[in-house]
Amino acid sequence: MRCSALLAVAICLLAGAADPPKTQRDPQAAFEPRSAPGAGQKFLERFVGDWDVAKTFHPRSGEPSRTKGSCRQTMIHDGRFLQSEFRFEQDGKTSTGLGLIGFEPATGKFTSVWTDSRQTKMSLRHSRDPFDGERIVLYSGSLETDAKDARQSRTVTVLEDKGNRVVHRQFAISADAGERLMMELVMTRRPVPSAETKSGPQE
Repeated sequence: MRCSALLAVAICLLAGAADPPKTQRDPQAAFEPRSAPGAGQKFLERFVGDWDVAKTFHPRSGEPSRTKGSCRQTMIHDGRFLQSEFRFEQDGKTSTGLGLIGFEPATGKFTSVWTDSRQTKMSLRHSRDPFDGERIVLYSGSLETDAKDARQSRTVTVLEDKGNRVVHRQFAISADAGERLMMELVMTRRPVPSAETKSGPQE
């Protein structure tokens, strides 16, 4: 009898050890609930890769200014945000930019932040309308309460050529709600190197 009892206890212990550990509670979730990626993140995934960039700046008067550059885009934080790392070369000088854009499935809207080596302030943009599944439309914003006189702009980003071309246009909005094209980025996807290209031709 004693051996049988010990055997039963051992079986119970082994069965308990085989059970997966219970999910630990996340105390932060009560204040900041977790959220999973949605349709916006699926769209952002199509921007991942290495790109050649042609930047055109349109001043109020005079000829446009054109700059060539490159960009690497990656999804970070378990596929929740798209990070864009830009590098431009003009007149022997290098400038860099870093963008981050995310999507909130609960609202259907995008939010982006931009920083670059030209200035010390950060640019914040946000959707006004829910994502239509085809393009990203953002409006400039500010966290300052007295930013009524800040310059307003609207940006539109679309994918073309089966996802191999990105066209990003930024429009300045005047006081009478009119718009003029201020800046355009045309990004062309770089071909992914084949295994033979990476290792060299096989003899």
